[in-house]
Amino acid sequence: MGTRSRSALWVLIILVSLLGLCGIGSVCAENRRPKNVQVAVRAKWSGTPLLLEAGELFSMERKDLFWDFIKVWLHTEDAFDSHTAKGCLKKILEHARFLLSEPLASLFELSLMMRSASPRLVLYRQLAKESLSSFPLADEGISNNVSGETIHTNAELQIKKPDPLLVGVNPKSPGGECCWVDTGGSLFFDVAELLLWLRNPPEISGDSFQQPELFDFDHIHFDSSVQSPVAVLYGALGTDCFRKFHVSLVEAAKEGKVKYVVRPVLPSGCEAKIGRCGAVGTRDSLNLGGYGVELALKNMEYKAMDDSTIKKGVTLEDPRTEDLSQDVRGFIFSKILERKPELTNEIMAFRDYLLSSTISDTLDVWELKDLGHQTAQRVVHASDPLQSMQEISQNFPSIVSSLSRMKLNDSVKDEIIANQRMIPPGKSLMALNGALVNIEEIDLYLLVDLVHQDLLLADQYSKLKIPHATIRKLLSTLSPSESNMFRIDFRSTSVHYLNNLEEDAMYMRWRSNLNEILMPVFPGQLRYIRKNLFHAVFVLDPATICGLESIEMIMSLYENNFPVRFGVLLYSSKFVKQIEMNSGQISSSAKEDDSQNKEDISSLIIRLFIYIKENHGIKTSFQFLGNINKLRIEADDSGDDAPEMHHVEGAFVETVLPKAKSPPQDILLRLEKERTFKNVSEESSMFVFKLGLAKLQCRLLMNGLVFDSNEEALLNAMNDELPRIQEQVYYGHINSHTDVLDKFLSENGISRYNPQIIANGKPRFISLSTSILGGESVLNDINYLHSPGTIDDLKPVTHLLAVDVSSKKGMKFLREGLHYLIEGSSRARLGVLFSVNLDARLSSLLFVKVFEITASSFSHKKNALYFLEKLCSFYEQRYFASSGADDNTKAFLDEVYELAEVNGLPSKAFRSALPEFSVNQLRKHANKVSQFLQRHEFGANAVITNGRVMSPIDENNFLSHDLHLLESVELKQRIKHIVEIIEEVNWQDIGPDIVTSKFISDVISIVSSSMALRDRSSESARFEVLNAQYSAIVFSNEKATIHIDAVIDPLSPSGQKLSSVLRALQKYVQPSMRIVLNPLSSLVDLPLKNYYRYVVPTMDDFSSTDYTINGPQAFFANMPLSKTLTMNLDVPEPWLVEPVIAVHDLDNILLENLGDTRTLQAVFDLEAFVLTGHCSEKDRDPPRGLQLILGTKSTPHLVDTIVMANLGYWQMKVSPGVWYLQLASGRSSELYVLREDGDGSQEKPLSKHITINDLRGKVVRLEVLKKKGKENEILLVSDDNDDALDRKGNGWNSNLLKWASGFIGGSELAKKSESTSVEKGKGGRRGKTINIFSIASGHLYERFLKIMILSVLKNTRRPVKFWFIKNYLSPQFKGVIPHMAQEYGFDYELITYKWPTWLHKQKEKQRIIWAYKILFLDVIFPISLEKVIFVDADQIVRADMGELYDMDIKGRPLAYTPFCDNNKDMDGYRFWRQGFWKDHLRGRPYHISALYVVDLKKFRETAAGDNLRVFYESLSKDPNSLSNLDQDLPNYAQHTVPIFSLPQEWLWCESWCGNATKSKAKTIDLCNNPMTKEPKLQGARRIVSEWPDLDFEARHFTAKILGDEVDLQEPSSNESQSSTRDKSLEEDLESKSEL
Repeated sequence: MGTRSRSALWVLIILVSLLGLCGIGSVCAENRRPKNVQVAVRAKWSGTPLLLEAGELFSMERKDLFWDFIKVWLHTEDAFDSHTAKGCLKKILEHARFLLSEPLASLFELSLMMRSASPRLVLYRQLAKESLSSFPLADEGISNNVSGETIHTNAELQIKKPDPLLVGVNPKSPGGECCWVDTGGSLFFDVAELLLWLRNPPEISGDSFQQPELFDFDHIHFDSSVQSPVAVLYGALGTDCFRKFHVSLVEAAKEGKVKYVVRPVLPSGCEAKIGRCGAVGTRDSLNLGGYGVELALKNMEYKAMDDSTIKKGVTLEDPRTEDLSQDVRGFIFSKILERKPELTNEIMAFRDYLLSSTISDTLDVWELKDLGHQTAQRVVHASDPLQSMQEISQNFPSIVSSLSRMKLNDSVKDEIIANQRMIPPGKSLMALNGALVNIEEIDLYLLVDLVHQDLLLADQYSKLKIPHATIRKLLSTLSPSESNMFRIDFRSTSVHYLNNLEEDAMYMRWRSNLNEILMPVFPGQLRYIRKNLFHAVFVLDPATICGLESIEMIMSLYENNFPVRFGVLLYSSKFVKQIEMNSGQISSSAKEDDSQNKEDISSLIIRLFIYIKENHGIKTSFQFLGNINKLRIEADDSGDDAPEMHHVEGAFVETVLPKAKSPPQDILLRLEKERTFKNVSEESSMFVFKLGLAKLQCRLLMNGLVFDSNEEALLNAMNDELPRIQEQVYYGHINSHTDVLDKFLSENGISRYNPQIIANGKPRFISLSTSILGGESVLNDINYLHSPGTIDDLKPVTHLLAVDVSSKKGMKFLREGLHYLIEGSSRARLGVLFSVNLDARLSSLLFVKVFEITASSFSHKKNALYFLEKLCSFYEQRYFASSGADDNTKAFLDEVYELAEVNGLPSKAFRSALPEFSVNQLRKHANKVSQFLQRHEFGANAVITNGRVMSPIDENNFLSHDLHLLESVELKQRIKHIVEIIEEVNWQDIGPDIVTSKFISDVISIVSSSMALRDRSSESARFEVLNAQYSAIVFSNEKATIHIDAVIDPLSPSGQKLSSVLRALQKYVQPSMRIVLNPLSSLVDLPLKNYYRYVVPTMDDFSSTDYTINGPQAFFANMPLSKTLTMNLDVPEPWLVEPVIAVHDLDNILLENLGDTRTLQAVFDLEAFVLTGHCSEKDRDPPRGLQLILGTKSTPHLVDTIVMANLGYWQMKVSPGVWYLQLASGRSSELYVLREDGDGSQEKPLSKHITINDLRGKVVRLEVLKKKGKENEILLVSDDNDDALDRKGNGWNSNLLKWASGFIGGSELAKKSESTSVEKGKGGRRGKTINIFSIASGHLYERFLKIMILSVLKNTRRPVKFWFIKNYLSPQFKGVIPHMAQEYGFDYELITYKWPTWLHKQKEKQRIIWAYKILFLDVIFPISLEKVIFVDADQIVRADMGELYDMDIKGRPLAYTPFCDNNKDMDGYRFWRQGFWKDHLRGRPYHISALYVVDLKKFRETAAGDNLRVFYESLSKDPNSLSNLDQDLPNYAQHTVPIFSLPQEWLWCESWCGNATKSKAKTIDLCNNPMTKEPKLQGARRIVSEWPDLDFEARHFTAKILGDEVDLQEPSSNESQSSTRDKSLEEDLESKSEL
């Protein structure tokens, strides 16, 4: 009791002291009242119905759940009567818990609240709009759809002009109808009309109409018939019309009349016609979660605040009650208020005082030392550690003082230090079920997707009765990293080596020390070591041009002592074709005496080559091949014709003449007649055929790896192989005695090459578990065939062959499958899915039935496979011999019975089953097979190996050998580690009679197929080696299938984000977690100088009083009043966001200036997603400068870009929808084609279909191929070649202007097709347009920017177009600039570019802004723009910029003004005259970056952008380099990216130039003076006489547009001094770059 009294008395004493300091408590409270900040991000598209989003989420769980949800909702819709948004949400979640098991249902709840399925509904809106617009009859209903085609001159209309990239605008209700059915030929808005059509639907084969295109995301009813006409229902669950259409179409689908597809859309205007819950989400803007907001304490040295009157804005009271239970300087105010309620006002005033005085951005060194350890201790000892970590890391400046005073427990410190012997201090890592997750890219959407895929797998495996412990083991196992290191084992006597580096005399003087390979050398320098490290074997037909050219290259490199062992493997293309026609065997006719047949040239050359090698040595035989090529070229000047017989004979004579004892002509005649070495030649060709290399024409095998056979590919192959050899040498696996080729081929060698199986492209997989568990009887009904004697063995590999029995190709494919089993495979089984047309002949159905009976009843019989092979032969001979073959059932059956008896199978089983089998039942089953194939988007004649799909296969070249190859590759890469886990399972819940080898084989097949679809890293870390007793957060949950391992620095940006993300995961999924805290041990500065909130949606976002969804928001309560804060958003990587509501300057937030406003509010729009990709060309560098365009079906060109040399990177802006990517017309499409699925069509230009249907964006891998005959042409043509190309009218430059008008940044105004060719502009301006770009952030620099614009316009009569980087512009500026453009007669465009993930990112906003000035000049502007001038925002122009725009900059890509040097007082600050810069510049000037000209045409042509990014990447990681990034980088790189020095008068600034040259200045820059540090506004008024007038004009115009009552009187000198007195020591960071 005494303690309570003393504490209360102590509080009262403090309160009285405080009241004494303040005077009257209430007045003090009013003055220091805490302020809040609230931030929201909303989607640019209009709200989507929550009910329809739920349907999409169900379909992501399993396709059939979408239809189950519709069925359940329609049955129970009337039973519920929810009157609030929260009630509707709970109603949907009840259905989720009925249809889904936990924890999938809980994750479903989080996904639904995150609105993650909304983009899918926007995509359906696009398709609905296209459906309506494709029928003129519907014009009156859709004429009011939004269209962005018209160019308006009125500024008001320009502001409201819709974004052309927003393709998913909701269509208006057509004629008041809310549902319609699209059949491709017509639209039905009435069910009665649809029923009429259903009575007599059209035949698909008819060409009278185009069926609607279907996509993989479409909802196709599971009863639909594949070959029926498509009917797409556009409508929304919950409307009456949907119910009526749905019932009719489901019935029609069951009857096989239609293929029924639903695309959920609620057209605009139909909200009143849907059930109460159906419209929830449509009336509100779509507020999103899953992002972070930072309020950083701004460094006062760099403060740049506008001195204009502070805008009051709209008062927005705090919508939430303050949390009084939080610790404030050791006080828990909720408890104090409980004890002293009568002192509420005084206590709250005291709390506000404490809150406003607790912010720390500095601490003494001794207080900092153990701050990380103290944080870890507080977190670990908290009752809710994750919440504690979140509160500390996200409110660190307010908490740091109390943290630093906490007593540290040595055990915590010791454990952290011990752990840091194994992991660097401050390092953060995270793994989900064993697989590392990139901490830098993690966000809630990504993590939920990763968790969801594992929960889905766990759910499927539990239904297979796999024990929980095994499921955890399966989910935690990592498949072996998918190496593309399959080497072709070409070891054979058929390979002819030209040289041997270890034995030949010519290499004896080379060093033999293998360690030389580890020594550093200059780039491109070769290592001459006397060891066969690189074996380059060329596989070629010597009678082809490419074959002989390869020989010429080999001889040239050999003669120049190239350190490679060269060899050839020769074959005859014609002979290989004969082998193919004879099913992989040498034809019997070829074996017989074939003196009558004319021998092909290739075989003759091979025989002559072998003869010369045997008699005169290998070098002479290579010389013979070289002589053939020489004679061929001499006879044909162009060298385009293949060698002829007389070339071969002449070369032989010429080669052998100096060495032969008898006349070469006689030898030649004898060799031709006797066919000497014929067997050796045939064996060589047969070997190449078996390797699978014959179809590829000329190929290089570099130590077994396959490459093109040109010199560039050879060098690339060596560069690729070198690090692998170096690694093996370093670890001692290769020494002087090792045969490198034997080692590599023994470890990774395969006996056959099939690019479909082992090419670099990512294989395609389907999940067999979803098919089987979803009731797909097709897979459950399969009876498998086995190699003789292996039926009871476990078969880890399952091949499913999809076969079309009505085609010869299908039957050949089936026979290869049978041969594969006959040849023997103890690890694989084979099942067949027969695809039969509805109109197939009875004989085809009988064949299928016989096959099924054999597989089900006799697969254990030794001769079953031989019987089936004979059956195939008989079926082919009988029914493919002539098209009019008689369908004689009796004859067919008799033959079957006879074959069965011959092969030892009892014909009785066939006699009883065949005559009575049901044709209709078989056709029905065949339809289900077709449905299965179509659902997974592949046709007949495909092979599915444990879920891996190969379709279409080349039936002519796909042999039984390929199935063996597929088996070994898949077993090694994907299946082996799963088999090891499954074999250890103790199957407790299943009877022993069920656990057969077939059951386990099924499980392995299902598990390996579904595991292959997991999108996750193959990297892991050994978290278990770290101690976790005193410094870790551990949550144990034995039932959990998700386990998270993490190492986190709690006082880091990663810790701020992960604490919130992991809390959300813990709430909804309850994973087991082990989080080891890893703070920095010895801090010298505060690790965090910001406040942070991560936005996670909650149930409270849904109203409990009406149908509104408020949406999640970031809320910062009680922020410091007197500290300047700057706001940054931490959004998922693909998001492009921009502020749309922000009255206050978000760069310089000073809350004490808010006046009566309690909460500063900012709203951002998710403007677009960034579609990124990497473009490659096989065995070549990325195609730098390749032009790509992206658009929709109706508008193919909405966005464009070029491919960078850096990783072939490209990016474009997109919104949710279906997009088509293609090469732009012109030089790009003349030289290249897109390569799709390992093939490139030379005839038609391909477009790549891209779907944007989630909030995570896409990364697209794009491969291009040079067209035939264009292989040696270059894409970017230099100026020397421009004229010739322009005369043709199809060159690079002539095509630039035709298409490149709308680049990634998009346009806020209508885009001109070519801005540089405008003759007459707005307001009577004439001449060539001057293009100027600039960047500004914060209200002060936007104020400067308007003044710069006015100064440019007042000094030229030419048209001007301004380009503003929009990333950091405020909503006010973006609102004013269209009016300003209208008023003053200029054009403008807002552009943007998302920072690429692979490029080292700056942390500070100001340095990011500097980087945007220089790093992306080649890609941020439309390619039609050929020149642009950068002008700093704080610059005043006094001359006609047209003069600078037209200046000849002597072919340089950049032109800058050097720093002037006539102000001698500043000599001590000219750092470029001494030390590093003096040595580096070597006499070149150091230039200022406030003004520069960019010749974009030359900039792109010379890859200046790529070079600058390379320099930046190497320099920026050193914190001491590039201190003035935008200035240092081009000056550093000017030896590679040359700079033209502009005349000095083009840029004057007082600090560096002095007043003597001011009168000649054409522009004046307000660069800082490092001596006086005069504030920028004060300097502007003093230095530039016209500045106050321009400022007055700009401010007056802004106030008029915004309707503000701003005091526009210029401040007196006293006021000016007063306003800037406190800023006398400040230095503006923007201007620091110019020092």
